Amino acid sequence: MKPRFISDLHLSEKHPELTQAFFTFLNESKEACTHLFILGDLFETWIGDDDDLPLHREIKQALLSFTTNGPKTFFMHGNRDFLVGESFAKETGITILPDPCTLEINGQKVLLSHGDFLCTDDQDYIDFRNQVREQDWQSNFLSKSLNERKQIAANLRTDSKEATSKKSDTITDVNERSVLDFINEYQPDLFIHGHTHRPNIHDTGSSKRIVLGDWGDYGWYLYFNKDNYYLKKFDIKRG
Repeated sequence: MKPRFISDLHLSEKHPELTQAFFTFLNESKEACTHLFILGDLFETWIGDDDDLPLHREIKQALLSFTTNGPKTFFMHGNRDFLVGESFAKETGITILPDPCTLEINGQKVLLSHGDFLCTDDQDYIDFRNQVREQDWQSNFLSKSLNERKQIAANLRTDSKEATSKKSDTITDVNERSVLDFINEYQPDLFIHGHTHRPNIHDTGSSKRIVLGDWGDYGWYLYFNKDNYYLKKFDIKRG
């Protein structure tokens, strides 16, 4: 098994260079890996599978081309694209994973998550996350017109940016106690997540915690080569 892991690309019409970098990554990865795991926030926003933006159609086609006779591809909801649904999955050939999810890779127990629920010092965010993950909230939101949903999403994003700008880096990072409790509960060899935009490999004693990076001036992905794993950074402009 030769998996690759990515998260936090935040694809949108505002940053076509990120979309092109993603397409380049897919083309290069089709022969280089056997499994691709997208651990949330592939999109900057996702207001429903019926939002048929040209960008979304282009990304769907790229993913379908990748998964057709290609690597098995899995998606986990992030805090920006938690409304990605089964229609999107069917159109692209991906499988949606629960958060968290455990699996075995080359003899190691691997725990996967987007990671945002571990930011327990940020109580305002945790309250918001709990609200929007409720089925009633999602059903009510998806029942609105596309224009209404776009406006609501834009307002929420503006509020989120303003609130985040007032918070310290410590508050917006994962809580160390919450991480250790989570790891102790699942006992993985490796715990892989995104969300915090702080790429690194942490030694927790009983396991390794690997934080994926977000895509901006640089892109990040984690890959396995036999018994080893590597967190790779690459220049978005040069590919």
